[in-house]
Amino acid sequence: MRELALHLLDIAENSVAAKAKNITITVKEDIVHDRLFMSVEDDGTGMDAEMVAKITDPFVTSRKTRKVGLGIPLLKEAAEACNGYLKIESTLGKGTLLCVEFQRSHIDRMPLGDLACTLYGLVVAYPDIHFKFDYKVDKEEFNFDDAPIKTELKDVPLTDPLVLSFLRELLESGVANISPAPAKVLG
Repeated sequence: MRELALHLLDIAENSVAAKAKNITITVKEDIVHDRLFMSVEDDGTGMDAEMVAKITDPFVTSRKTRKVGLGIPLLKEAAEACNGYLKIESTLGKGTLLCVEFQRSHIDRMPLGDLACTLYGLVVAYPDIHFKFDYKVDKEEFNFDDAPIKTELKDVPLTDPLVLSFLRELLESGVANISPAPAKVLG
């Protein structure tokens, strides 16, 4: 994967596969301390300690359609190559929290990518799941929660063209209003 937003998409889809009803995606850019933090938290089926210990192995996956799972191992490797880490906490029957951190200005850190498009795709593709998205750059913050929107819409589907347009504009403007300039790579 070439963008971190695509890793977030992959992890959120793992949460969907784990029967999560609530998924929270967090992205924090700390420019002063040169850190980029991301997390995905869900209330899905969770994993036992043995599976959590194996999940960063590319030859371990819970999927039945293929025998390898490269998303999390590649993300872990990318974080560690950029002076960061990947951490997973999970409890069977309660859910999973995956956290990853990078040195923001590291020359090898892949770009953040299109956060708004990623979240938009998740919200529209999985209307029965409650999504929250928190994006923070230093002291600026954009928070998105689809529950009030779904409540207001009542029987109007998220796929209604006016709703799609509203969601896209809300997410794109929310992210754009606090997005920083690209990180300067230190020589």
